[in-house]
Amino acid sequence: MIDVRDLSENPDAYRGSQRARGADASVVDAIIAADAARRNAITTYEALRAEQNAYGRKVAQAKGAEKQALLAEVKELSGRVKSTSAQAEAAAAAQDALVRGMANLIADGVPEGGEDDFVVLRTVGTPRDFTAEGFTPKDHLEIGELIGAIDMERGAKVSGSRFYFLKGVGARLELALLQLAMDQAIDAGFVPMITPTLVRPETMAGTGFDVKHDAEIYRLAEDDLYLVGTSEVALAGYHGDEILDFSNGPLRYAGWSSCYRREAGSHGKDTRGIIRVHQFNKVEMFTYTTVEEAAAEHQRLLAWEEEMLAKVELPYRVIDTAAGDLGQSASRKFDCEAWVPTQDAYRELTSTSNCTTYQARRLNIRERATAETGVKEGKGATRAVATLNGTLATTRWIVAILEHHQNPDGSVNVPAALRKYVGGLEVFPVL
Repeated sequence: MIDVRDLSENPDAYRGSQRARGADASVVDAIIAADAARRNAITTYEALRAEQNAYGRKVAQAKGAEKQALLAEVKELSGRVKSTSAQAEAAAAAQDALVRGMANLIADGVPEGGEDDFVVLRTVGTPRDFTAEGFTPKDHLEIGELIGAIDMERGAKVSGSRFYFLKGVGARLELALLQLAMDQAIDAGFVPMITPTLVRPETMAGTGFDVKHDAEIYRLAEDDLYLVGTSEVALAGYHGDEILDFSNGPLRYAGWSSCYRREAGSHGKDTRGIIRVHQFNKVEMFTYTTVEEAAAEHQRLLAWEEEMLAKVELPYRVIDTAAGDLGQSASRKFDCEAWVPTQDAYRELTSTSNCTTYQARRLNIRERATAETGVKEGKGATRAVATLNGTLATTRWIVAILEHHQNPDGSVNVPAALRKYVGGLEVFPVL
């Protein structure tokens, strides 16, 4: 949720952010008008309440006909107070709806445009030249079937399209990836977390997801619970309605969870294999920190993602995502995309987003105001914290690992960093 005070003081920045996202800039003026209406309604209500209190004192002192006349006036005034109270509540609700529907203010330097308007920040490593090596690469599903790692046919039989079984070395590879990611996160000071995969609607909405209109989200109607698409949701809600202490630095959590997405609108896209599926596993980094530290923390999360990609020996590029392709809560997002040989393209493996105070305002997560924060409010004042998230490993990584590390016969060389997690295996052999 955006800061209405900041929006009112800097409306041009928010209008520019909306235009860069390809969104409606007029919502900025609508919020300003709604805020004015809310303030006016509250002022009118408070003035009438003060008048009502004054009449109460007059009634207590009056007698006879004067008292009866005052009581009649009090009754009429009471009706006006009730009416203005309802008007104030309605004005606040109208403003809240506008504010909650508006996306976060983008950071300075974020590229304008949509999905294809990203900026490549750097390219790391070199894709393999399979032509020079003398063979045509197999795709990850063919390899997965050859080494007994992936079973899409039985996944569809049991659960439907875009479901799968990982088995044998496939299951071991995913566990190895997630454990490597968790070990790295722990070494970096993250607290390991196994998170709930079902959350309440207020938690889902508090993270920035539109629970009423987002077709990606699975909902259990009978229980009014939602399946998460990332452990970011549960981790963001973990400190809801709390005041945090950053005296020892940021609070960092690494969540291990299964994730669920409908993949609505992806009909015909990535239907082969496990690139775009309904259920997958992931280790997600999540940080709570100060507003001043958020941009630097964003770079740290990106560096940890790149460290993981280096460990599994994949060529990749880092992109600065364009404004129109950002999620509602993100102020800036960097993606790491690994080279997938049979697609002749880079595909996203990680993303890290700086959500500034957007999620914290919705979830009421604060820190104490201090002289260092520059907050000039009174003793005991608080301010919203910043939240950030970043992928450290997920099921999709298997696609790039199998294809990049394949041999002519379909066997797969195991990256050195993963070998201790798969019993010392150096190669996943063809069965």
